[in-house]
Parts: sequence; structure tokens; C-alpha cells
Amino acid sequence: MGEDVKQRAQKLLDAVKDDGTINLDDYNLGNGNDTTYSNEKEIPQELRDSMDKVGIDLDQEKDGIYLQSGNSHDLCVSKVEGVELLPIKDAIKKYDGTDGKLDLKDYLWKAVAPDKDKYTAEAAIQEITQGYFIYARKGQKTVFPLQSCLFIDLPGLKQVVHNIIIAEEGSELDIITGCTVHKTAKKALHLGVSEFYVQKDARVSFTMVHNWSDSTNVRPRTGIVLEENAKFSNFYVVMSAVKDLQTNPFIQLKGKNSSYYGQTLIYAKGDSLFDTGATAHLIGEGSKAEIISRVLAVDHSHVIARGKIIGDGPDVTGHIDCSALILSSNSRVDSIPEIQAHNPNVTLTHEASVGKISQEHIEYLMSRGLAEEEAVNLIVSGFLDVDTSPLPPSLAKETEKIIDLVSKSEMG
Repeated sequence: MGEDVKQRAQKLLDAVKDDGTINLDDYNLGNGNDTTYSNEKEIPQELRDSMDKVGIDLDQEKDGIYLQSGNSHDLCVSKVEGVELLPIKDAIKKYDGTDGKLDLKDYLWKAVAPDKDKYTAEAAIQEITQGYFIYARKGQKTVFPLQSCLFIDLPGLKQVVHNIIIAEEGSELDIITGCTVHKTAKKALHLGVSEFYVQKDARVSFTMVHNWSDSTNVRPRTGIVLEENAKFSNFYVVMSAVKDLQTNPFIQLKGKNSSYYGQTLIYAKGDSLFDTGATAHLIGEGSKAEIISRVLAVDHSHVIARGKIIGDGPDVTGHIDCSALILSSNSRVDSIPEIQAHNPNVTLTHEASVGKISQEHIEYLMSRGLAEEEAVNLIVSGFLDVDTSPLPPSLAKETEKIIDLVSKSEMG
């Protein structure tokens, strides 16, 4: 990694050292994990149980799997020719630009700036601790989804992850990833930098499930670059308590007729604070973006649901849709949609609704023979019935199954 990256990161950290937010020095990188597994069968049951909570099914057919505990990788298996899955450290050594090979230095910190904020700066200062690299060569496709799971296993841990995903021209990638924490890993911090590069006519479908604890601070930072006719579908599901989670992927739709579809599903409870959303920059002619949020808030939780679309290119379209149900008098939801038109030939729209469950709807269902609690649960279940049609059929089915399992586990 170039000195310029570290210099920019250090300058930012020096400027915000005492900004009153999370103190990065309160966390440590751990001692490293010497445990590695050669296949899925060796993974212990306790870890399997944690993976189940984020929809990672080791018995499901898959084209590859990556598992990381703390800041060390435990397992990395790639099963399909032309679609490579590697620990990021190994990938940087392999793809160094020699002998005509890909040079990962051309991608590192290009979709996410190292000085975007203190969390990206911390990741840049630490250089590469660990993470995964997914590389689909030209025209190659996954048959079954790739799976990854990132696991925080120690109290006080600062997990620093840097992932890079490259889909070359005409390739297709389906990915399911989960992030979770061990029940004893109190006061943990997750810093995750992910960079996606989707080339001409390529497609990436990405489903992420988070399952944290009420003492975990979470700071994912994601950048997505889409070229001509590239397509990206993004499903993000988090239905566990968290101390403080903040994420806002930035999508650059550079290519003509590129498209992004993102859907976030949040069930906030306890004293959780969520600040989530996405920002799409429509640059290429005819590019389009849709940003959707579904929020349930109970207890003393607070959710800020953001969405921002910037229309620069000609004939671009964008839509933001946020719906929230407040299920407790002490919970709070702020919906903040924003659209910016920098070109007269754009179509940008937004809609938002925040409210409680209609008593009229509850009474109607009770008149059909349901108890009040059953009526409420039925309405909530309908609210969680997300649209997975932008996903390929196999991944759509798997995503629906994950949402169903997670919601039943977290909501009883």
C-alpha cells in the first residue's frame, strides 16, 4: 500500500483524535488465531451455531466459503474454475501486476477513500489485517452462492476487515455473507471496508446478514463502482440488538444503463442506535437506482434511515422508499430521503412513511378469529415480506429463507 494512503489516513486521524465519538484506542487487534480448517466438516459446533444465525448453512451447496474469526482467517475454499476466493493478504501477494496479471494495487482504496472518516483511516493505518478477495474472470458465473462469515470472538476486539470484489466483463456473482459476535465478546468494534468493482455487462447479487450484540459498535464502509450495463442487487438484513451501527454504501453508477437495487431490513430493539442508508450517484446515461428501507422499532431503539440519489447523467432515474413501523412508545425512527438533480433530463422520486400498526387492521384480523397478538404478528410478518425479485431465483429463495429464519429467531 502506497505511502500516500497512510499519510492521508494519519492526517485525518490526527485531526479527529478527540472528536468525542468512539475511541479507537479502547479496542485491540487480538493475538491472532492459529486455528485453520481445511474443510467445512472441521468447523466446531459452537461456531456453526453462530453461523446459522446469519444464514450461513454449511450443508448448503456453495461455490466457495470464507470464514474469519477476529483478524485471522480460519477457512477459505474456492470450488469453481474462473471464480476465485482468497484471503485478501494472499491475493495481494498473488496479484501484484507481474507476468500480465491483475494488480490489486490498482483497486485498493479506489472505491472507498482511506481518509473518508476515522474508521477508514484506522483500517488504512493498520494496512491489511484480513478480509476476502473475490475475483470472477470474464464471462464466468457462480452456480451456487459464495458464502462468507466474519466472527468476533474476543472481548474488546477491534476487527478490521478489507474486502475486494471484482466481477470482470460478462461475469455473474452471487454472494451471501454474515457477520456475528460470540456471546462473551463484550465491547467489540467491527470496521469493515468493502470495495466492489463490477465491469461491463457483469452482475453481482449480494446478501448480507448481521447479528450483533448490545455492546458491539459497527462501522462498515462500502464503495461500489458500476460500469456499462452492470447490475448490482444488495440486500442487507439486521434483526439483532447493537450498540451503535452506522453504514451508508456509496454507489457510483458510471456506466451507461448501469443499475443498482438496494433493500435494507432492520428490526431495532433494546437501546440500539442504527444510522443506515445508501448514496447512489447516477453518472452514466440511462443509469438507475432504487433504495428501499423497511424498519421495525421497539423498546428504546432509534433508527435513522437515509437515502440519497444524485442525478448527474442524462435520462437517469432514481427512487427512494422508506417505510417504518414503530412498535413501542419509546422507540424512534427518522426517515431522511434526499434527491439532487444536476441535469434537466432526470427522474428522481422519494416516499417515506413512519407510523404504528393500524388499530383498524388489528380489529379486522381479530374479527376473522385471530387473537390480538396473532393479528399483530401477522401484520409484522407481512411487513417483512420483502421483494427479492431483483435477485436470481436461487439466491432469492435463499435470501427469503434467511430472512424467515432470522426473523423467527429474533422475534420469537
